[in-house]
Amino acid sequence: MEWLNAIVQGALLGGLYALFAAGLSLIFGVMRLVNIAHGDLIVLAAYLGLTVTAATGLHPLLALVVVVPAMGAIGYALQRGLLNQTLGDDLLPPLLVTFGLSVIIQNGLLEVYSADPQKLDAGALETASLSVGGLSLGILPVLTFAVAVAVIWALQWTFYHTSLGRAFRAVSDNQDIAQLMGLNRRHVFGLAMALALVVTGIAGILLGIRTSFDPSIGGGRLIFAFEAVIIGGLGNLWGTLAGGVILGVAQTVGAKIDPGWQLLAGHLAFLFILAVRPNGLFPRVAA
Repeated sequence: MEWLNAIVQGALLGGLYALFAAGLSLIFGVMRLVNIAHGDLIVLAAYLGLTVTAATGLHPLLALVVVVPAMGAIGYALQRGLLNQTLGDDLLPPLLVTFGLSVIIQNGLLEVYSADPQKLDAGALETASLSVGGLSLGILPVLTFAVAVAVIWALQWTFYHTSLGRAFRAVSDNQDIAQLMGLNRRHVFGLAMALALVVTGIAGILLGIRTSFDPSIGGGRLIFAFEAVIIGGLGNLWGTLAGGVILGVAQTVGAKIDPGWQLLAGHLAFLFILAVRPNGLFPRVAA
C-alpha cells in the first residue's frame, strides 16, 4: 500500500509538472521557440498572486481572476515587442534573448521581493484530504491534477476546433504561406505566447499554494517542464501530461527508496526515455 501511495502521489504531482510544461509545449509547437525564461515566468506569476492576495485579501485561487489576464497581456506584449524580432532559421537568438530575460526577471524579483521564501496562504485547502480505498489524497494535489487535465483538454480543443487553432497550425506548418493567405503571423505568435502565459499563470498560483518559492527557483521549474515535454513528445499536449505523470512518479518512487534520490530518479527516468525514444513517447502527429 505504501508503494501504491507513492505512485498515486507521484501521478498527482505530475499534474503540476504538466501545467509547468503545457505552455512550453504550446509555444514550441506553434513557433519552434525554446523559452529559457519559462521557469522564471512561472515564479513571476506566483509573485503576482502574492501581491494580489496581500493587496486585496483574496483567496489565492480567486487571485487567478487578476493574475491570468495579467500574464496573458505580458505574454502578448513580450512576443510582439521582443521575441518576434528574434525568430528565424537560427535558434540561437531566441535562446540568448530568453536567457537574458530570465536573468532580468530573476534579479527584478530579488530587488522587489528580496530572497526570502514566500508562500500563498490557501487556508484549509492546503491540509484537507479525502480517503480513497485506504489511500489519503490531498484535496490540493487532486485539484491541481484536475486543473491540469482541464487545461490541456481546453488547449487541445482550441488547437483543433477553433479558428485560432487553425491559425496556430497554419503558421506552425508554413509561416510564409500562412502570411500569403492573410494571417498576420506576428499577431498569431503573440496570441500563442499569451495563451502559454495564461497557463503559466495558473501553474504559478498552484505552485505558490503547494510550496514556498523564491526568485531563484525558476531554473528548477524550467528543467521539470523541459523533461515533461521531451518525455511526452515535443508539441504533443496530452503527451506533456503523460510526461509530467511519469516524471512525478519517478520522483516519488525515488524518494520512497531514499529521500536523497527524489530529483535524481526523475532525471534518470528522463534520460532513459530519451535514450530509448529520442522523439518522446508520443511524438507530435500532424492533423
